[in-house]
Amino acid sequence: MPAPRKFSREQLRTAALTLVDAHGLGALTMRSLAAALGTGAMTIYNYVDGREGLEGLLVEAVMADALPALDEQRAEDDDWRVDTRRLAEANWRAVRAHPDVIPLILTRRITDGSTLAHGEALLRALARSGRRGADLLYAFRAVTGFVTGFAQAELAGPLSIAPDEDVRAITDRARALPTDRFPYLIEIAGAAAESTPETEFHAGLDLLIAGLDAHPAGPRPNPPSGPNGT
Repeated sequence: MPAPRKFSREQLRTAALTLVDAHGLGALTMRSLAAALGTGAMTIYNYVDGREGLEGLLVEAVMADALPALDEQRAEDDDWRVDTRRLAEANWRAVRAHPDVIPLILTRRITDGSTLAHGEALLRALARSGRRGADLLYAFRAVTGFVTGFAQAELAGPLSIAPDEDVRAITDRARALPTDRFPYLIEIAGAAAESTPETEFHAGLDLLIAGLDAHPAGPRPNPPSGPNGT
């Protein structure tokens, strides 16, 4: 009979994410996680397999934060747009709350239960728009790509603000650009200084959902032929 487990998966995830939020991704090791849990490093090997296992804990922990939105969706709102918007926002808020984990979410092939459950819920909502197969895939990629891309751009894009800056830093950087070469970057930098991430996210998501709504599933015209008819 196997020995009882000392820690739950949730305890491991919480401890790993707390470490990374406080000290960055590089701070998470078997030894540091063991110290946070008050045990020896070898104990952690009973739960996770090396660095890949540690990173898996982080992704699971972040995506678990988005799971409450799935409970709300169980009512199966008749409007697929409502559920899509709710799930996308829950995902975005979970991801942006833990910026050091974003690179893992973008680059790992994720198979944990929390991420799969969230993905299935989003697909279920999008399927109620009448999409199946490839059309469903395109819509899913568009929504999930927008969510993670927006979170990344908010934290590391040209209009992002470092933790020790304020909104004036955006316009200060923009004013330093040559006006003849970058007039529109300067223009939107001024708008960004008056905006908020929440406003921009919701506006972008509205555009995306409106686009999906305006282009329902169905046959697409063939792509234009090349100069030789190919």
